[in-house]
Amino acid sequence: MKNKHLNAITIFLISFSFLNSLAQERTNALQQDIELGKVSWYRDYDTAVSLSKRENKPVLILFQEVPGCATCRNYGNNVLSNPLLVEAIEDQFIPLVIHNNKGGKDRQILNQFKEPSWNNPVVRIVDANGIDLTPRVAGNYSAKGLYKAMHTALTKTFKEIPEYMILLGKEFSALNTTKETYYTMYCFWTGEKQLGATDGVLATEAGFMNGREVVKVTYDKRKLNEDTLDAYAKQNDFRPIDKSSSYRPASNDEDYYLRHTAYKYLPLSTIQKTKINSALGKRQNATKYLSPRQLKWLKESAISSKNKKEVLFDKEFVSSWTKKLQNDVTP
Repeated sequence: MKNKHLNAITIFLISFSFLNSLAQERTNALQQDIELGKVSWYRDYDTAVSLSKRENKPVLILFQEVPGCATCRNYGNNVLSNPLLVEAIEDQFIPLVIHNNKGGKDRQILNQFKEPSWNNPVVRIVDANGIDLTPRVAGNYSAKGLYKAMHTALTKTFKEIPEYMILLGKEFSALNTTKETYYTMYCFWTGEKQLGATDGVLATEAGFMNGREVVKVTYDKRKLNEDTLDAYAKQNDFRPIDKSSSYRPASNDEDYYLRHTAYKYLPLSTIQKTKINSALGKRQNATKYLSPRQLKWLKESAISSKNKKEVLFDKEFVSSWTKKLQNDVTP
């Protein structure tokens, strides 16, 4: 019995030591160079490969100059600080950063992949054998470019793309291709619920115009034809209406169904708000639109009065997300 007890303690200590060593090998997303964004990166290639094999996840390698030029800083501050893109990197991949202006192990891996020193950001997504799963991402410093590579790598490895990541891709692909239109109806709660569920619709906003309740719809004109949207609206007894100077948002009625649930305590992107509000209004599953971290926050909000003190629903997404992260690590 004593030996069994000692063996159990030994196993626990070994496991704890291993997990603690992994924690030390990751960067602190809230206290790191701007070039690294908000991703918590592994710093050792062998560790990343080992985790890739064990968790069956691709390794996403950022070759980055730290400290770096304006392009490097912008990439970290913009692309690598998008909350849901960061979540997808940490959730679906093993994130590894290699400094391209350092010696030691960084230089060894740089040489192994034949990457140039003192270079602008490069991303490579590889399997556990170091084989590229997608073309090298270089010269494209957009979130859309990185997302496309991530999506390709997951598809190639037969991974199911989570819904929150799909919504993120829709937002990225709709940059510079959005259009707005307005509909009037008997109740804008119903208008947002029905129109927001339509594929291609990115956002809805309840409002008033000329004494009527209306919904402003923002949609991707490449994915949704206005005639098709008008036909769908007509089926629901909604009518197109031209915008006038009298239009004003109905702030207290925006995303009505979401506003009356614990989801209002979450930092959410615009398209997440729209789809979640519609799902709740239709009594459908809305949790599928949340990332793992958002799902954790939702569960905490449902049981903790402490988290119910501040409504994040109508606040700026990125700053609200960062504040929530900071609260997670603050005793």
